[in-house]
Amino acid sequence: MLIIQQAQVEDKPDVFVLAWTMATSYIVERSAFDDSFDCILGNPKMVLLVAKLDQEIIGYCLGSIHSTFYANGNVAWLEELHVKHDYRRSRVGYKLVSALERWAVVLEAKLMTLSTRRARDFYLAIGYEESATYFKKVLSAEKLREAGDKSEDT
Repeated sequence: MLIIQQAQVEDKPDVFVLAWTMATSYIVERSAFDDSFDCILGNPKMVLLVAKLDQEIIGYCLGSIHSTFYANGNVAWLEELHVKHDYRRSRVGYKLVSALERWAVVLEAKLMTLSTRRARDFYLAIGYEESATYFKKVLSAEKLREAGDKSEDT
């Protein structure tokens, strides 16, 4: 029987393996993951949900909520969703996202947002619509200092 529930401390090793296998742009470092996992579990504005089948974690969903002006209140963000390959197309992802949506509604979110590069068809199939283009910029103190130095030259 599939169970969707909030992650517990003892789920950390299994979630790490899933996060590591999901990542394509970055390498998930164990120490950074451990710090983030602990911070997420203790943060009321974040939730980490796991999908368990016979006590095995087969997927997870990470979300957060923040205040906005444009949406007249809270907006939820689906940060990460990963389901083991053998369990895809069995509604596990849908059930994780549905549980995240219920969490967001309890916190009075007006909107659920996300970005994706590989799962467009999945999100369209479960009722999401395309809305914006996603941009990113990798930040580091050194790059910010360099950018500041260049701006002073102009």
